Parts: sequence; C-alpha cells; structure tokens
Amino acid sequence: MKQLDIRQLIGETTEYDKKQALEVKKPKSWCKSVSAFANGIGGKLVWGIADDDTLVGLNDAKGDAEKISEAIKTHIDPIPDFNLSFAKCEDKELVLLDVMPGKQTPYYYIGDGQMQAFVRVGNESVVASTSKHKDLVLKGSNMSYDSLVSRWKFDDMAFTVLRATYFKRTNRSFEDSDYESFGIINEKGELTNAGALLADYSPVRHSRLFCTRWNGLDKANGVMDALDDEEYSGSLITLLQAGLDFVRRNTKKAWCKTHDNRLEYPEYPERAVEEGLVNAVLCKCLHNIQYVKSFIM
Repeated sequence: MKQLDIRQLIGETTEYDKKQALEVKKPKSWCKSVSAFANGIGGKLVWGIADDDTLVGLNDAKGDAEKISEAIKTHIDPIPDFNLSFAKCEDKELVLLDVMPGKQTPYYYIGDGQMQAFVRVGNESVVASTSKHKDLVLKGSNMSYDSLVSRWKFDDMAFTVLRATYFKRTNRSFEDSDYESFGIINEKGELTNAGALLADYSPVRHSRLFCTRWNGLDKANGVMDALDDEEYSGSLITLLQAGLDFVRRNTKKAWCKTHDNRLEYPEYPERAVEEGLVNAVLCKCLHNIQYVKSFIM
C-alpha cells in the first residue's frame, strides 16, 4: 500500500474529486464523476476524505474497492478503463480510482430509469448539454465537426484569402487537389464544415472573434471598463489576422537605434501571440488542423 501525499490532492479540481465514504445506495453521487472523467481528460476519485478536507479513512477499504468496481460495471456504459488502488495517509486507509480518458464516448451513467452522459465543468460533474453530447458522439465515432458535410455548396464559396496566404507562406500555388487534402471538401466534392469556416465570407454564423482591451488587470478600475473593443467575422484566416492587428494596436513596442538600423522590442513576442491566436481561433474550431497550421505558422 503506497503512502499518499494528501497535499497533492486536497481541494476539488477538474481532474479530481473526493468522497468521505462510499455511498452504496447512491451510486450516481460518484458514478457521474466516472462518466465525466471518461468523457473528458480523465481524472481521479478518492474515498476517505471529508468535504472539509479532513482525513477520515475507510473502515473496509478492500470491500469498498470491490463495490466500486462492481458499480462501475453495472452503471457505466461502455465501461471505461480504470485503475483501483489503495493508499495510506496519516494511518488512514484510502481508495483511489483513476479513470482514463475514453475513446468510445459518450460514457453514460445508467440508473434510476435514466441514461445520462456527464462532463466536467470546473470542479463539478454536470449533465452534458445537447451540443456537448453531439461532440461526444462524433468523438466516439472517430469523426469531428469540421469533417462533416456542411449545408452549403462548394461552388458558392471563394477561397482567395486561403490561397493567397498559402502562397505567401509556402511560395507555392494552392492547387485544386489541395481542397480535399486540407479537408475543405470530401472525396465527393462536398463542402465540409472546415471549408465553410475557411471560406472568404464564412457563412457560419458563429465564426466570429471578440477582442477587448480592458482598463486594468482586473478588467476595469471603476472609471472606464474598456479602452478598445472590436468584433470580427469571416474566414478563420481573416479572424486570425484581425486578432493579430488588434493585439499590435493595443501593445507597446519599444526600440533602440543601431548604427544602421533599429532593434524593436515588442511588449509581447509576436510569435507567441500568433501561436496563441492560432490555437484559440483555429484549433478550437478545426480538429484536423495539421495542414492549415503547418503554413499559417
């Protein structure tokens, strides 16, 4: 039995949950966290710690572990990969349940006449929203939103910004065959959601970027809430460029003279800002991003 450093676990977080004792008659009270962890990035459940972080331990850790294993097999479908172990801390016996992130999402809790998929929001396990449930279904089907066929036609879209950016970054022309390679169309020539998001005038209503420069580190100092504010729409590449321009406009740039030039010292390295925006704007929308990111960066 391993010794546990409780300081590494005290306090509920997104990847961790604690229980004072095993509620055999109320399996949903903790099985929902098993579902949420499997549907997300995994996590750990620990039995033997009270809500106020007091170590109480378990009277029958081995028996509780067996009941935990049986409850997961009964109430979680499909059964996720998990590992049960024992730990000792200040002479108190604890049970640790490590739940691995799953590939067969959604992982449902089944009981009380219900079948629910849970996700982790902060330190809570909540029922997945309709949109999140759809994402879990796509993930479990080895599909993603951007690879699905959109409701628009490829012939109605223009990709001049994408083609120009590609040429500028690679010094190569964007060929017609690249549309399928980039996931903009599928093998049947149908426009995907990725293609709709990368089109010059993206028809996707949610393809927008909101930029605000707050007045102070805590958003406002009570006098003026925001110093600059913009909303952009259009192609993801247009949004990326607009975001970079907004950051440039709202950051300082120091410089010093050299004998034949000048050295600039921006407040934030532009490469870091660019990578942050690429991850936030493109990677949040496109799962199959490797081709686009390869030339955007």
